[in-house]
Amino acid sequence: MRGAVGGARPRAPRSPNAALVLDLLRTAGAEGISRLELAERSGLTPQAVSKITARLREDGLAAEAGRRASTGGKPRTVLRLVPEAGHALGVHLDRDELRAVLVDLDGTVLGERRSPLDLGAGAEAVLEGVAGAVRTLVADTLRPPGGTPAHAPTLLGLGVALPGPLDHVRGVLHRVTGFPEWDGFPLRDALVRRLGVPVVVDKDTNAAALGLAVGGEGPGGGGSFAYLHLGTGLGAGLVIGGGVHRGARTGAGEFGHQVVQLDGPPCTCGARGCIEALCLGAVARGDVTEAARVLGAGAANLAGLLDIDLVLLGGRTVAAAPEAFVGGVGAVLDARARREGGHGGAVPVRMAPGGVRGVAEGAAQLLLAPLFGRGDA
Repeated sequence: MRGAVGGARPRAPRSPNAALVLDLLRTAGAEGISRLELAERSGLTPQAVSKITARLREDGLAAEAGRRASTGGKPRTVLRLVPEAGHALGVHLDRDELRAVLVDLDGTVLGERRSPLDLGAGAEAVLEGVAGAVRTLVADTLRPPGGTPAHAPTLLGLGVALPGPLDHVRGVLHRVTGFPEWDGFPLRDALVRRLGVPVVVDKDTNAAALGLAVGGEGPGGGGSFAYLHLGTGLGAGLVIGGGVHRGARTGAGEFGHQVVQLDGPPCTCGARGCIEALCLGAVARGDVTEAARVLGAGAANLAGLLDIDLVLLGGRTVAAAPEAFVGGVGAVLDARARREGGHGGAVPVRMAPGGVRGVAEGAAQLLLAPLFGRGDA
């Protein structure tokens, strides 16, 4: 094992009920929440909550946050999450750059690192690039220069998000669009051996969608939405019923490779007339209006197929002209809604929060979300 970045890892909750209580502590924030309120919001008995919170305090995940006046009797002790009790690394491997973040249990970004990357340079070069980035990020963020660690590097592990297709369960890449040489490469296991921490691998769009869902995006903090990511490629992350929809083979969301123009321009996937090829071609010509119109046509197809509640846009290309893309995609969805009638109106469109590091933050949530009962990684 070369250059492990691991340290003491926080003990994960051992039951769904403990994860639920921990999630309620997280959402309560620094003000905290009493045991009685935890029981009311979780549906658990006060006795069960007392046992769970005692174990969370023993494991260093929860702590007292003072006392709060009650309507009768003595003041109630308030508990809070201890964000610094654990950390997660998130890495976004794009075709031409690497972006890494280190976050605490609250999801707050404590450190960030960005560097050029050639996804086609071969496995050894890419693995070393990831290892170097995360080692430096951990050292710079959790240790003062030339000193001892500010606190132990309590790492839950590393989440890696990159273009698909891939096998999320086994952490094995397939024929990554434009880079078929990755087909069959066990990325997760290779990084585990190199770094000595748990690793989860998922598509970039799924990771971003998970981060958005955990952050409360979607009507009522749940519902169904599509995250459309236009950067060096085009894909979608789907959240249905509040959870990320990956499909049986992690194949859901290959949005960019729907053919919308028969015998159209060639795409790096091997087909012709894919929406990705048309979008990126328009961007290369400097025609952002046309790129937004094409993206809107694909979004309208998706909205019609899945009856989603919201479309969120992200990625470097969209971030360079957000108003043009939000307006252009929205116009296509408005036109479709008028043609179809009905009383619901058009599916709303807006920029996804998080900016260009949204995928990396979502990658970190591949490790964090299960701790709070919010993911399946």
